[in-house]
Amino acid sequence: MIGQVLEDELLNKVTKPTRYTGGEYNQVKKDWANVDTTMVFAFPDVYEVGMSHLGLRILYHLINDQESMLMERVFAPWTDMEEEMRKRDLPLFSLESRRPLKEFDVVGFTLQYEMSYTNILNMLDLAQIPLLSQDRADDDPLVIAGGPCAVNPEPLADFLDLVILGEGEEILPILLKKIGNFKKEMAGSKEAAPGRRQTLLRQLSQLPGVYVPSMYQAHYDDGGHYKGLEKLDGSAPDRICKQVIQDFDQAYFPTQSMVPFMGVVHDRVMLEVLRGCSRACRFCQAGTIYRPVRERSAETLQRQADELIRQTGYDEIALTSLSTADHTCIEPLVKALLQAHEEKRVGLSLPSLRVDAFSVNLAREVQKVRKTGLTFAPEAGTQRLRDVINKGVTEEDLMETIEKAFQGGWHTIKLYFMMGLPTEEEEDLEGIARLAEKVAYMGSDIFRSKGIRKNIKVTISLSSFVPKPQTPFQWEAQNSIAQLEEKQQFLKKRIRDRRITYNWHDAKVSFIEAVMAKGDRRLAKVLLKAWEKGARFDGWTEHFRYDRWVEAFQETEIDPAYYAYRNIEYNEPLPWDHLDYGVDRSYLVREHKKAMEAALTQDCRHHSCSACGVCPSLGISVDLRGGDHGQNSDRL
Repeated sequence: MIGQVLEDELLNKVTKPTRYTGGEYNQVKKDWANVDTTMVFAFPDVYEVGMSHLGLRILYHLINDQESMLMERVFAPWTDMEEEMRKRDLPLFSLESRRPLKEFDVVGFTLQYEMSYTNILNMLDLAQIPLLSQDRADDDPLVIAGGPCAVNPEPLADFLDLVILGEGEEILPILLKKIGNFKKEMAGSKEAAPGRRQTLLRQLSQLPGVYVPSMYQAHYDDGGHYKGLEKLDGSAPDRICKQVIQDFDQAYFPTQSMVPFMGVVHDRVMLEVLRGCSRACRFCQAGTIYRPVRERSAETLQRQADELIRQTGYDEIALTSLSTADHTCIEPLVKALLQAHEEKRVGLSLPSLRVDAFSVNLAREVQKVRKTGLTFAPEAGTQRLRDVINKGVTEEDLMETIEKAFQGGWHTIKLYFMMGLPTEEEEDLEGIARLAEKVAYMGSDIFRSKGIRKNIKVTISLSSFVPKPQTPFQWEAQNSIAQLEEKQQFLKKRIRDRRITYNWHDAKVSFIEAVMAKGDRRLAKVLLKAWEKGARFDGWTEHFRYDRWVEAFQETEIDPAYYAYRNIEYNEPLPWDHLDYGVDRSYLVREHKKAMEAALTQDCRHHSCSACGVCPSLGISVDLRGGDHGQNSDRL
């Protein structure tokens, strides 16, 4: 019925109808009668964004490779589709079977960005699934979540049945298997089983890395400060530890990949060359929660690339990770991949480059097939502030690299910076403008000396610092919206060079992001109120409306400044304390103190262990395939 309404009435009324059709090459469509457990992967943003997510592609094929289970997909419908669905009371449906989400055993959201939280509520409502977990009946799906924002899911705790911490490749099939077995047990029982949903959740909470929020209650003191969680069920674990893949080289990776009918954000083969980063930038949440660094071998990556090109017909391979150029075999790997696919003119791309000459040499090699601009992230305008955040990059590094880039013929350079970082002063902002001008003048001088008549283009992209959980800056306050906007205007007036383009992010969006990142369970009612007022697609400039959020905070009597603008004491309980990502609190405190002294911490891959605690607590080690440390080295 849904399929007929979709094709007869909806697709001709909405923009980009291929967002909702499914049927892509390499899509998997399984018979529901032949599986025990059904799950829909719910991405809380549009198709083009979701289909670019590597985690979706990995888990989709991993689960569908299991005989007893299936996974389908659903993305947030754009506003025109939502309007048409609500007119017809049509429930949100999956792309593969076009079944309503409420018919699945599990609806699994990925938490990639705090500003997509209202889309989760909207998708549940469109799916006609009760928003609050306490209102769901035994026949309703389990609503689960994972991903980077699971590091603090407390603002969503009332809406989620369970949360998976860490890497899902190993724990998700186990979880779905257990749900399938439970269903069979219940089907074989002749007696009614009231409360079986709670029984199932209790069983699932015993799995490693699985957090069931309803089994805990949050407490606050008379002053409104968070005091901690109380277990409501004695069987619930005190702490939930993230799951991590021990042997990344042998970890599952799909060599069939769906080929979308429409352009998506990253429309190419994606190879995950390594996981984790040990550069220890103090603002970076990903750098903390994906530790330790584990590399795939060059042989494995070449084999995966060959298969993927053959199975998809793509003409570009993206080597993805938090810091691809750090792979210890990257140079021979790039050469081998280019050589292997030279005849088919398959290009390579490296989304992230570090600021050193090696990166430019690598980029020169990579971009023999097709040339694009180069992007670097100095993050701060002065050496002092780069040392505070432990960026580990000097201005000499940057200028030497960019000189090589201009000498190599690049004329477009993008530089990423953050404003509002801890200890920032006006001279740090001035340093951003000065650095950009220095880059522009250098480029013009080099081009003039070579007789090249091309214009230099330098783009500065400026984001606002958001203090994130599980980082050394989790105790820091964010600059106020007024302060951030004042700083943005300072740079706007300061940068007059026509060769420099200056972009900045909306400070109000960063403020809401900070509130949700460091929030507790009381924010659930704010999310609900904001969604009722129409908040959705808050990460999209054309849909974000700050006034809705202001009203939601006022009507729920929640002060957002408490979460974003307050410095937190080291000994204060944190809403995410019970979620263990392996990094010691003492390490984070130590790093925060070193930041205030602008003292550096070195990369543990090449220097001494920084004692962050990850390797001993997770029973794992840094795994480099061509460098300093082998698997199971003395790091453990």
